[in-house]
Amino acid sequence: MTSPDHRFRAGDPTTPGASMTSTHGIKTVLHPVSDIQAAKAVYAALLGFQPQTDDPYYVGFEADGQHIGLVPGGKTEDLSSPTVYWQVDDIEAKLAEVTAAGATVKSAPRNVGGSRVVATFTDPDGNVLGLLQDK
Repeated sequence: MTSPDHRFRAGDPTTPGASMTSTHGIKTVLHPVSDIQAAKAVYAALLGFQPQTDDPYYVGFEADGQHIGLVPGGKTEDLSSPTVYWQVDDIEAKLAEVTAAGATVKSAPRNVGGSRVVATFTDPDGNVLGLLQDK
């Protein structure tokens, strides 16, 4: 019987102990919405407080270290369902690592305001995942 560790290859980012960039967990979830005012009321009721960011183009809530964002017209911006964004130190390196492991880039890294850069990719089953870096 072969030891489970024999499945791994040197240089493979899925190999235990392989050098990879840090991920700090899911810090942001964006939700596409068709009616931002109606969605804002529901999320405020769910969370128990009003949003910290309240603009016609984006509503954002900070809840225990997580950011919940409402994106009006998100479906027209290729946001077809809620998307989780993993906080990373180096978005280019992490995107290279996940694509080397079999992911497909959906949207290349882009600045979305201030020092925040985001990118999205799909896993082998087509699930959309996001990366977020604050530079």
